[in-house]
Amino acid sequence: MSFLNNLFGGEKRAESAVLIDVGAESVAGTYVCAIGDALPQVLYTRRFPVEAREGEAQAVAMLRALKLLGDTLVSEGAPVLARATGIGSTDSILVSIDAPWQKMSVRTERFEQKMPFTFTKHMVLSALQKVENALPGQILTDESIIGTVLNGYETHEPYGKLVHRASVSVLASYIDERIAKDVRATLQSLYHTKKMILIAGSSLHCQAIQTVFPHERDALILDAIGPLTSVALIRRGLLTDVVETSGRTASAAAWLKEVSAEFAKLAEQFPLPRTIFLLAPESKGSSLKEVLGTTNFGKLWLSDNPPKIVPVAGSHLSAFVRQAATAPPDLPLLLMALYFQQQRTGDAL
Repeated sequence: MSFLNNLFGGEKRAESAVLIDVGAESVAGTYVCAIGDALPQVLYTRRFPVEAREGEAQAVAMLRALKLLGDTLVSEGAPVLARATGIGSTDSILVSIDAPWQKMSVRTERFEQKMPFTFTKHMVLSALQKVENALPGQILTDESIIGTVLNGYETHEPYGKLVHRASVSVLASYIDERIAKDVRATLQSLYHTKKMILIAGSSLHCQAIQTVFPHERDALILDAIGPLTSVALIRRGLLTDVVETSGRTASAAAWLKEVSAEFAKLAEQFPLPRTIFLLAPESKGSSLKEVLGTTNFGKLWLSDNPPKIVPVAGSHLSAFVRQAATAPPDLPLLLMALYFQQQRTGDAL
């Protein structure tokens, strides 16, 4: 169930949004607009580093950079939006918050009866509402249905069908409560719209990548965009499990050790797929691929042949997002633009 579905429904012919990427090392923003089913257009993009002063908490430095970003988007980006759409204001704000201020989890809700029953959206919503959503210091910001299986078979149009058993995979986003409050306050001081949604960056990335590579039904998504790395396992087209590193690493060797440990955790329960999608800043993608290539993963993959590592680049999203901004493509923002389009045009629960 995506809360964005309520914001980006298909009632309007043309829609625009501010997309904000919040990380511990940098913050970025873009204006995006879309008309009907046409590709979303990224109109204006800026990214600023997060530079902590001596003795200053990283969160304080991030909020200062976010305010600078917001001011720049309003002063420089809004005129670009106005020239493209005729209106300088936006319909909504989508905020992706990365580690260390976010968590995501995957769980499965199961439905089974002795007699055949009609599987409905109401049944799923009722089951989700019964789940305890609170984590200490965290708030639930989004729940998305990422896969549905009826009588053992995955289906993309599940509702209204007569079944004996069903299950849905649920991807939940949790954001640090204090950070969520401060980010909202900062952006609400700049924009009048009340339609603001926060989502865990790793959750958004996983959902967008599955759209970019729909035929890769078995893969690992190695998300190294931020200071903490996560690994998501896709099996038979379903997001099955997610593991994360324990903390920031200071060297390539330490990072590789952490990633290998993540792979090992997953390998304890599942056979590992042969494809790894590497998400990283484009300036680091090639070097991280080389680091991964120095390790023999044979024991984990039970094969002498190394897995295929695919560094995801902005060019991979060219069929889904139109880069109209003059700035170089920014991978996290392009993934956000794709997610924005998914929620506008998709049939999310």
